[in-house]
Amino acid sequence: MSSPALARQRLSALPKDGAPRHRQPSEPMHGRVAGRYRYDRRTSAWWWSPEMFALHGLRPGTAEPCTEVLLHHQHPDDRMRTLEALTGACTAGIPFTVQSRIVRADGEERTVVLLGEPEWEPTGGVSAVEGVCIDLTGSAPAAPETGRVQALEAEVDQLRAAMASRATIEQAKGILMLLTNCSAQVAFDLLAHISSHTHRKVRDVAQSITESASGSSRLPDDVCAIIRDACPPTPSPR
Repeated sequence: MSSPALARQRLSALPKDGAPRHRQPSEPMHGRVAGRYRYDRRTSAWWWSPEMFALHGLRPGTAEPCTEVLLHHQHPDDRMRTLEALTGACTAGIPFTVQSRIVRADGEERTVVLLGEPEWEPTGGVSAVEGVCIDLTGSAPAAPETGRVQALEAEVDQLRAAMASRATIEQAKGILMLLTNCSAQVAFDLLAHISSHTHRKVRDVAQSITESASGSSRLPDDVCAIIRDACPPTPSPR
């Protein structure tokens, strides 16, 4: 492996023009209000987007997001299911979709669906849980109940697939960061470069890297060649 400085220099020189943009799983879909959140297991810190605060009737800066605040605003009948889902994601890496009710700070009740996707450490273990909270209150279209449920299920499936893609990309970035001692941005630039030069989606490149690292499959030759060129092996000492 080349020195960390040489690896960073080679990776930072990769072209960025035309690099594909993977869809962020936290983006609102079909005009629904979607709050984003992230829980870091290593620091026990939560991050909420402004929309997440708004869903709970809170203003950013007036309350520190934490597990207690999240559960406090859950309807009492839904708290245990939500806690079990979060615990399963953190301890066993189980993604979840939970429909529940939020009791806002002003007492208003909102029906939401909470989705969570675990992020894995390159060496194993869950490092974080990231997801979205979608407000379903008053957003039902004028359609039969069966059609509304099917539309919601399709939307949830899309969000889950997007979050799973994001988790795979984050894991692949971590692997490249360990291999090259580069930053997260440089690691993603390398993924984008491989994607554009092998005509694969960023998600597929990331999956091939994570599967190769786990030993479940062999890294494709064209992907391997680009990584090897960006980070050549260290010459053997004489």
